[in-house]
Amino acid sequence: MKKWTMALVATSFLLLTACGESNEEEQGESSDPLEVAVIPAQSSGEMSDGLNALETSLNESMDQEVNVDHYPSYNAVVEALNFERIDLAYLGPLTYVIANEESGAEAILTQEVGGEPFYYSYIISHVDQPWDSLDEMLEQSEEVDFAFGSVSSTSGSLIPGLELRDRGVFESEEENEFASVRYTGSHDVTANAVQTQDVQAGAIDSAIYNELVEDGTIDDSQIKKIWESDQLYQYPWAVPQSMDDDTKQQFQDAFTKIEDEEILEIFGGASAFVETDHSNYESIAQAAEDFGMLNMESIEE
Repeated sequence: MKKWTMALVATSFLLLTACGESNEEEQGESSDPLEVAVIPAQSSGEMSDGLNALETSLNESMDQEVNVDHYPSYNAVVEALNFERIDLAYLGPLTYVIANEESGAEAILTQEVGGEPFYYSYIISHVDQPWDSLDEMLEQSEEVDFAFGSVSSTSGSLIPGLELRDRGVFESEEENEFASVRYTGSHDVTANAVQTQDVQAGAIDSAIYNELVEDGTIDDSQIKKIWESDQLYQYPWAVPQSMDDDTKQQFQDAFTKIEDEEILEIFGGASAFVETDHSNYESIAQAAEDFGMLNMESIEE
């Protein structure tokens, strides 16, 4: 009888220990930090303080710890989102629709600028150039050095590239009717190249252009806008397909109550964060498909 009692106690102890370890593992898993990744919308120095403030704000609002990181490239963010190594990603509309196509990533947030969730692609030129419209410039296309931003940019590459292709002057960096075509890698470099007349025209994000003018990086009196796209829905924040509804709602609640100017400023001079969904990006997905860019190979490393 004594041996049986001792065996029962030992078995119970082992069961309790196993359950305890299991609960600890489950709690450890549930308490893993949520990882938020942000594309390089501006220089690292300009974004650092704002992202630190964002991390602090999210940690005050969310049930789990949150880490916010500035990723070095579009490709790195999309790969991390596709393989669910991150829980929320801020990326351009083009890179988002590629992630949606590849892994079912879902847009849940965006930002308003000036009270509207839209921006535009501009083609800009120096005021000393002898044209005032895109039509006039294209009459002399063989004399124009043209700059796009990043290959992966919606407003700095995809949308203006489609416009120029429809006008019969552009197919690729190698096949076009310009004196030369280059990809600068960022909107601010494109703007500076136009202002210094290193190129005769370039494509740029309207919100970033306005921000560059506001902070004095670009002299608006030296630049003229010769083309503007239709409305584009602002950059999305996307979650992996497997994200649970509760965490999605927590992210949405945490972002939509943010009023800190230091945070809002680094996202195109946003006035607020608002909820969104995939339907607002279907036109971008169609444009990417039309241009053969709805795939990972189209994302710049």
